[in-house]
Amino acid sequence: MITVERLNEFGADTKDGLERCFGNEELYLKLVGMVTDDANFDGLAEAIGQNDLPKAFECAHALKGVLGNLSLTPVLEPVKEITEHLRSNTEMDYGPLMEEILSQKDTLSSMKND
Repeated sequence: MITVERLNEFGADTKDGLERCFGNEELYLKLVGMVTDDANFDGLAEAIGQNDLPKAFECAHALKGVLGNLSLTPVLEPVKEITEHLRSNTEMDYGPLMEEILSQKDTLSSMKND
């Protein structure tokens, strides 16, 4: 189960995230629980796999907004990094960043199932 305490242990800035949800903990936790189902994670991985950098940028930028609003720092930081590389159309090995993003997403997902 996702709780504020577990999110704090994960490294999320729950104080900031809760402020963005007007202090409504139930709403905040509901939104955090939904984030791991965001199709942009799959879209980003697929676009990177196809070397479709414009599409990858769209997905990464969308994720950056959602993760930033919820202050999910461990997932947000690598998403911010990949977003900036994609914004510049940088040809590089995106594998390590994708591994970090998906690993952090999986950690967050596992909280839903505990």
